[in-house]
Amino acid sequence: MDNALNVLNNIRTLRAQAREMPLSTLEEILEKLTAIVEETRENAKARSAQQQERDEKLLKYREMLANDGIAIDDLLGHQSAKVTTKAKRKPRPALYEYTDTDGSKKTWTGQGRTPSAIKAALDSGATLESFLIAR
Repeated sequence: MDNALNVLNNIRTLRAQAREMPLSTLEEILEKLTAIVEETRENAKARSAQQQERDEKLLKYREMLANDGIAIDDLLGHQSAKVTTKAKRKPRPALYEYTDTDGSKKTWTGQGRTPSAIKAALDSGATLESFLIAR
């Protein structure tokens, strides 16, 4: 909430601010706030009425389906059971093989950050082709 709304929400601060205002200004503010509150109430009632109307329609349709012996799943065509997931792609094959600083043999696909052992070798003059896995 910004500072102006905090002032309106805190009775002490509101009283302190109101002491410095003439009564006519306070009454004008009250009228505006009352109008806003009424609009908000009307909007809430309208949303509630729409939701109630929707719920009544759903109940009516459920009863119609039940009377006709139709299950809701029949309408959906069993689509709710199917969950579409994005197919995973196959892991990329390793293109390079290197010996890590601890002496273990490791592979790298050529994507992502360059392993520190390969980077050190490249900095000292080696070529990336020298790490290629023979196929």
